[in-house]
Amino acid sequence: MEKVSSPSSSFSRRSAYLEALTQEIKKKLTRAVVSPAQTRNLLQDLFADIALEVDDRAKDVILSKEEDLITSDEADADGPLCFFDVLADYYVKVSERGKDILDLMLFEVELDNQEILLRYSSALVQGATNVFWIDIQTNTRRFQSLFRYLLEEVALEQIRLKKIPIQAQRELYLLLSRFIFFYNSVDKLDSFLRNFPEFPNAFLIGGPGDFLVIELTDQLQKLKVEPVLLHYLSQMKILQGMELRMTTSTRLKACLYSFTSPGGPMYPTRAVRHAAWDALDSLFPVSITL
Repeated sequence: MEKVSSPSSSFSRRSAYLEALTQEIKKKLTRAVVSPAQTRNLLQDLFADIALEVDDRAKDVILSKEEDLITSDEADADGPLCFFDVLADYYVKVSERGKDILDLMLFEVELDNQEILLRYSSALVQGATNVFWIDIQTNTRRFQSLFRYLLEEVALEQIRLKKIPIQAQRELYLLLSRFIFFYNSVDKLDSFLRNFPEFPNAFLIGGPGDFLVIELTDQLQKLKVEPVLLHYLSQMKILQGMELRMTTSTRLKACLYSFTSPGGPMYPTRAVRHAAWDALDSLFPVSITL
């Protein structure tokens, strides 16, 4: 007969596995701290490792139906399950295991220095931009949990948001504006727009809706992966009824029209042309006079 492992045995295997991963991460981070010449390469390697999708063999150890472990349903909720998701969950539940790693990651960060805090906050936004574009180019949502964290736990949490400099807040909101359609978070759009930070050039640009639409318009023109472009176009109807300045509305209309004709500069496929016309009909309906 096949022997069935007990819940306590499964938990012990999972803890041992994640502790081994933790020790490997600590080793690389320690080497990165003491070897400045190798820091960049070591951190790139480490990032590549923890961004990998968890393979089936590792899932057998990590996933469980027990209440205090990650379940299969939770693993599927935010796209592919990656090692950084599992480790983050582990460090939240067993905080002392992540303390050394956090100390190593912040070894030269002076959190009380506003200039340095701005630099690192801006680096976070730039780094998130890079990994979100990896998802765009591959049409995967490997970093969806990171997006949702930045949206739901930072941008929409005023206490946390106010801890970062106002310039970084603005950069964060513009970033989230570009990817909110891709990561299927339009249900948070109303809250997102209500919490939009003030911009010094708002009197020229307009309100939060204008900033959102301008970022989305620029994003649309950069998209080259057809399924991703179709996904964006299919969600444009959510902008219906939004108050926009004439210049913003015209900019959006011109962008959508550029996808309705074959040939350059966009070279849209037939499916994209149809989706663009649907978006135009939804946002800019033409009244028929009898």
